[in-house]
Amino acid sequence: MVSIYEEVEIEDMTFNDEDGTFYYPCPCGDKFSIELEELLDGEDIAHCPSCTLKIRIIYDDDYLAKFEKAKDGKEPS
Repeated sequence: MVSIYEEVEIEDMTFNDEDGTFYYPCPCGDKFSIELEELLDGEDIAHCPSCTLKIRIIYDDDYLAKFEKAKDGKEPS
């Protein structure tokens, strides 16, 4: 079982269009990150590269769909 520091709504995360990754500030000063592709594959745990903390991302598939469409060069509906 994974020890989770916090549950975070995906709307509270920052999305970077260039690398297709969602980011959220970590208390250590770095950022938790999870790629759009990971979320689309059902992964919901973001890791901090500088410490052992992990967060669970709360989202629904409809919310992710607009990022997927934008990634594919289609206009979100």
